[in-house]
Amino acid sequence: MTDRTAKIARDTLETQIIAEINIDGSGQSEFNTGVPFLDHMLDQVARHGLIDLNIQAKGDLHIDAHHTVEDIGITLGQAFDKAVGDKKGIRRYGHAYVPLDEALSRVVIDFSGRPGLEMPVEFPRASIGGFDVDLFFEFFQGFVNHAKVTLHIDSVRGRNAHHVAETIFKAFGRALRMALEEDPRMQGVMPSTKGSL
Repeated sequence: MTDRTAKIARDTLETQIIAEINIDGSGQSEFNTGVPFLDHMLDQVARHGLIDLNIQAKGDLHIDAHHTVEDIGITLGQAFDKAVGDKKGIRRYGHAYVPLDEALSRVVIDFSGRPGLEMPVEFPRASIGGFDVDLFFEFFQGFVNHAKVTLHIDSVRGRNAHHVAETIFKAFGRALRMALEEDPRMQGVMPSTKGSL
């Protein structure tokens, strides 16, 4: 496979974001977003997906974290779309179940070229460490719209909101890793009956 890296810069009146990724990395990460709990969650994606991530962000956090979190999702989605390339030879589909104590989450992803998010997750409380849990949906919606993936996220069970969030992001990283792995039986072949994705 070719080099699967990308660097995307997004500059708006609300945020300035740079996202760098290496799909075939070792799980190294560096974050400076001003949103500590999101940094913690993105670190799970890097480590469990074996994806190198570097995200630098400045946003209007004096208002709230909404624009910053959503735009990080958008920029990261654009970076994945660029780094994945033509998708020939990848598995395309990925899934993972991840437990953490009482919590269990399932994430299923398809690099389909068709953006779609199903995330019927109800968190046990409205914020985690000052982070508004509604923003998880905004992050993932931004990601799927720009990575052009179909993504299903389910919390099977969980009483602790931190545990629920962490299992979601760990499972997301592992599902990404599976979907983007090279399939030795599909070398150079587009994983679609349509011939394109």
